[in-house]
Amino acid sequence: MSRAGTVAQPSDLIDVAALERAYVELVPDVSNPDQQVAFGTSGHRGSAFDTAFNETHILAITQAIVEYRAAQGITGPLYIGRDTHALSLPAERSALEVLVANGVRVVADARGSVTPTPAVSRAIIAYNAAGNADQADGIVVTPSHNPPRDGGFKYNPPHGGPADSDATSWIADRANALIAAGLEGVQRTEVVGGSDERVELVDFRADYVEALGSVIDFDAIRAAGLRIGADPLGGAAVEYYAAIAERYDIDLTVTNPAIDPTWAFMTLDWDEKIRMDCSSPNAMASVLARKDEFDILTGNDADADRHGIVTPDGGLMNPNHFLAVAIEYLFTHRAGWRADAAIGKTLVSSSMIDRVAESLGRRLWEVPVGFKWFVPGLVDGSVGFGGEESAGASFLTADGTVWTTDKDGILLCLLASEIRAVTGKSPSQLYGELTARFGAPVYERVDAPATREQKARLGRLTGDAVTATELAGDAIVARIVEAPGNGARIGGLKVVTDRAWFAARPSGTEDVYKIYAESFVGVDHLRQVQAEAKAIVDAALAG
Repeated sequence: MSRAGTVAQPSDLIDVAALERAYVELVPDVSNPDQQVAFGTSGHRGSAFDTAFNETHILAITQAIVEYRAAQGITGPLYIGRDTHALSLPAERSALEVLVANGVRVVADARGSVTPTPAVSRAIIAYNAAGNADQADGIVVTPSHNPPRDGGFKYNPPHGGPADSDATSWIADRANALIAAGLEGVQRTEVVGGSDERVELVDFRADYVEALGSVIDFDAIRAAGLRIGADPLGGAAVEYYAAIAERYDIDLTVTNPAIDPTWAFMTLDWDEKIRMDCSSPNAMASVLARKDEFDILTGNDADADRHGIVTPDGGLMNPNHFLAVAIEYLFTHRAGWRADAAIGKTLVSSSMIDRVAESLGRRLWEVPVGFKWFVPGLVDGSVGFGGEESAGASFLTADGTVWTTDKDGILLCLLASEIRAVTGKSPSQLYGELTARFGAPVYERVDAPATREQKARLGRLTGDAVTATELAGDAIVARIVEAPGNGARIGGLKVVTDRAWFAARPSGTEDVYKIYAESFVGVDHLRQVQAEAKAIVDAALAG
């Protein structure tokens, strides 16, 4: 019997001391691909137990970042933040030792505490918008929603969002070369905690919380008298929500203020692992149990770049559903945005967003998977909202200027309360109204086995590789290998009909490819789409 959705047992918990020892003691062999530095869509991730995230990795990556930013002429401050994973604090210390030794002007949290990803993004953007002669960038030490045994390390250049593949490829290659050379070329010095005068300090929390008034209508939330619950799931948002409640005088309760690197209070995810995925009903089971106590109840992952929205009438909302509701609300309640500001979505997000965009008369900007693709549009205001199916999004301030260029889960959680306050309806009720107008889509992601060679071939496919003319009884109207919004390669394939679509992308970490599919007909039709999608992809890979 599956234990998914039940509270973790002692046998599920990591040995934090052993993990920290492995971080220092195990040295990676970069001739082994599993132990190399490799940046996915959200930085380098892995576990010290697997020799995939160790001190050697972080020293080398940080030195590579120092050299990259020097080559790019980036001479301003580097803002660094971390989440609550056990490996995040030691990794931050390792990074500081390299940054200080290289003479980088580095800025850390004044409270010596954890920092959500969006707070770092916001700090970078604010500095660079202030007319300084130099430019800031940043590092966030986080594996996001990954299990407690993992660590993560992400670089954000001066635009404040995730680095693009050109930057991350250079940094990864240089880091692996430094590791292969036994860290020769890595500069390092001892840094004395938060008291080292070579490390500048900033109150990330105070600055972020104060600026939130430019992007969320707190007056409406306060006037409505909403009862709001926020569960940070033991992540970096825990200290931020209390400060938000106090600053804006709203009825917001932090339902679980605990921070525990083992995450012993979590309910297990679908695979019986501890995973702080705020879009998973299993991981959010303890939050869902309290849904009737609040008008809006929310969850975040460990670095607070993702959001989970819970309503009394609908429970945990599917991320695609909330994105569609958020988009319709924002584009009808933000008069300060440009009239031509587009709606940004990743190509594996729901087509409900397409229908909402059409009804609003707004341009849809469809990009490959990865939040980095939204950065240019958010920076210049040409994209009002950027969102992805994995519960990550951000949007512009009320006057149409950039807020963050990385995902902001706190922002989207607060938006849910604003929507409830202004409309008098829950986001789930509003989604019901959308389905009444546009139909009720069924969406799911499944995995199919694939070798490394097959995954590489999938990433290089052209539309001509698909010879099928129909999908689940409907004519195929598009075979997409380049994103319509920006022409970038999607690293896979998307096939579209008038009533359904599927997309296939290789996994970056497992020997599988992912099939995303959606049908506006129903579950049986979705199953037919998924079966034919696998046959179409397999035929294309064999061709």
